[in-house]
Amino acid sequence: MRSRTIFTIVISLATVAFFAYLFFYIKKETFETKTEITEDVMIEKITNIGKLELVKYNMKDVIEKKELRTLLPDRRILLVAAGEVAGCIDLTKIKKDDIENVSLDSVTVYLPEPEVCYFKLDHKRSRVYDVTGAWFSTDTKAMVEDIYKIAEQRILENAKEMDILGKTRENAFIIFKPILENISGKKVGIKFK
Repeated sequence: MRSRTIFTIVISLATVAFFAYLFFYIKKETFETKTEITEDVMIEKITNIGKLELVKYNMKDVIEKKELRTLLPDRRILLVAAGEVAGCIDLTKIKKDDIENVSLDSVTVYLPEPEVCYFKLDHKRSRVYDVTGAWFSTDTKAMVEDIYKIAEQRILENAKEMDILGKTRENAFIIFKPILENISGKKVGIKFK
């Protein structure tokens, strides 16, 4: 009789353990989210780049935008924007005619005008610090998107106001001239088209 009781207890415990395991296994398989990422990369376009980047401005700007309203509270957003603007010269625009032998020991190279290679806002370093007057999340989202667009344009405008193209031109003399002189073994003059 006693062995029968022990056998029944062991079977009961094994059954409870089995059902507990089954419960947690089914719960895990049913409610646990699995993420699967599939990727197919296609090259859309390959572009040959011949731009010599000569200067890069890393900038920060504090931008506040207010929308003054008559009856409702004013809308306001404050952004500290960080970004960069690079000035360069496109070397692919240099033709054979742009290199002029002045004398036996000197050459003049006519470079294309400096240009802004790119400008971009660094979203990791930019922060929205204050949004007031927005009642709905869609309003807040629209305000944030708008201030980021404004900030990107302001980064470019500020770089131009700080004469990024002049600094690019200056660096062309400092950087490009010694390289050309070492390669050619001649005195090199640089002019812009």
